[in-house]
Amino acid sequence: MFEGNVLVLNKSWAAVHIASARRAMTLLYVGAARAVHPNHYSLHDFEDWVELSQNGLGGRYIHTPNLRIRVPEVILLTLFNGFIHHEVRFSRQSIFERDKMTCQYCGKHFSRSQLTIDHVMPQSRGGGDTWENLVLACLHCNVRKGNRTPDEANMPLLIRPYKPAWMPHFGARVPVDQLQVWKKFVDTSHWTVPAREQAAS
Repeated sequence: MFEGNVLVLNKSWAAVHIASARRAMTLLYVGAARAVHPNHYSLHDFEDWVELSQNGLGGRYIHTPNLRIRVPEVILLTLFNGFIHHEVRFSRQSIFERDKMTCQYCGKHFSRSQLTIDHVMPQSRGGGDTWENLVLACLHCNVRKGNRTPDEANMPLLIRPYKPAWMPHFGARVPVDQLQVWKKFVDTSHWTVPAREQAAS
């Protein structure tokens, strides 16, 4: 009933958070936020949004005994104008999340037990434990690469490893049609560009 995520903007229209649909609807209902129209970005309070929802805006809806109410893709907070800092913690789990359980050499999806964390520049040659030097690799690719760099092993990476910003953690669960609305407020290109294109950029 209350599935999905909603982009939260501060009073200056800067993206500051991603809320659950339930939380976003609560903020809208109590007047702490306004819904942003998905087409022309006008602002609407709860009553106005309920009325608009009856005219058919497409997208996701919640249903009450008497009404259907569209879940907005974006809401704007009426009072808060600061920023919420979401630092992605450097950990093994974060590497698995960033690389989406996919070997960064062969591109195949594996279970966690079939993946290892590989040093792009081997540790024995000065490669450190950093966002930019660690990638997921399946057991076969890890053995094949050995103590070489990807260039030396002729095993190009699918995506150049990077430190993720706070939002990519949510990207895999955001429907494509929702991303179209979010593009107005955040850079969503890294969620939609094919992996091989990213590596070439």
